[in-house]
Amino acid sequence: MKKTTICYLLGIEYPIIQGGMAWIANAELAAAVSNAGGLGLISPDAGMALNADRVEHLRSQLRKASSLTDKPFGVNLPLPVARVKELIDVVIQQRVSLVVTSMGDPMSYTYYLKDAGIKVLHVVASVKHATRAEACGVDAVIAEGCEAGGHIGFDELSTLVLVPQVVDAVKIPVIAAGGIADARGFIAALALGAEGVQMGTRFLASHQCLAHRNAKEAVVKASDMDTIVTCRKLSPRRTLRNEVTTRLTEMESAGASAHDIETFLGTGRVRKAEIDGDLVNGEVYCGAIVGMITEIVNAGEIVQSIVSASEAVMTRLNKLWS
Repeated sequence: MKKTTICYLLGIEYPIIQGGMAWIANAELAAAVSNAGGLGLISPDAGMALNADRVEHLRSQLRKASSLTDKPFGVNLPLPVARVKELIDVVIQQRVSLVVTSMGDPMSYTYYLKDAGIKVLHVVASVKHATRAEACGVDAVIAEGCEAGGHIGFDELSTLVLVPQVVDAVKIPVIAAGGIADARGFIAALALGAEGVQMGTRFLASHQCLAHRNAKEAVVKASDMDTIVTCRKLSPRRTLRNEVTTRLTEMESAGASAHDIETFLGTGRVRKAEIDGDLVNGEVYCGAIVGMITEIVNAGEIVQSIVSASEAVMTRLNKLWS
C-alpha cells in the first residue's frame, strides 16, 4: 500500500497506531508494533506498581523500548495526569518521536514539545475540540468515536459521524479511532478522509501487551453486546459488562449523584482488572469491537494482517465500480 501523510509525518511504514492504553501499553507492545511498521505508544503507568515513581517508571519504559526497536515510537500523556510536566521532560530527555495528548487543552504543552523536535497529536471527540487543537499547533488530531474503549466524549459521537466532519473542519491530518479492528475498518477510515487509524482494544489481545491473561481472555470471549457506556455524569467510559457495570447502571437509573458514583468507584478499578486480573471488582476498558476479536496473537501480526487484508477489501470495492 502507498504511504499516507501520517506515514511521512511520523516516519512509519503503515498508518496504524497502537493506542496508549493506561496501565497496559508497555514498552514491549509499543516496540513490537513499531517493528512491524506501525507506531507503538507507551503509557507512563504501564505495569507500574502502586507505590512506584511514575517519572522514573516512564524513563525505564522508554529505555526498554529503545533497546527493542530502532523505529519511531511515542508516549500517551493525558494532560490531567500527575506530574505531567516532569513526564514531558523525561520524554524530551529520551528523544521520543512523538507525544499523544488528551483530556485537556493542548495549548498547555504543545509548543514546549514541538520546540524540542517532538511531534504532537491530540485526541478529540468533537469538531470544536479538533479546531482548537489545530489552533494550538498540534501536528495531527486523533478523532475518536464513542465506540472506543475507556473514556469517550460526552456527546458520544460515533466514528462514522465524527471523522468526516473533523476532516472537513481542519487542514492538519486526521487519524480515526474507535471501533476499528481489522482491514475493513482501516479502509473505511481512509474512505472517511482519515490518513490513518489508532487501535487500542485489538492490541490489548496481543501476546506483547502486559494485560492480565484474564482480561485478554475476557475480550476474546466477549460478544458484540458485551460492552457498555457508564458514568455519564462523571466522565463517560466504555468497559466490559460485569458486576461493577451492573451496579453503576442501577445507581444511574436510580438518579445517583456524581459524588455517589465516584465514591462507589473509588480508585484503581481498571488496574485491578487489567493488571491483577480481578474481573469481578475491576473494570476492563475496551471498545465495541470486542466481538470481532477471536484470538490472542502477536502485535506485529495484527499490523501485518491489516495491511495484507486491505488489498482484498479494496479488490471487493473496486469490483462494485468495474
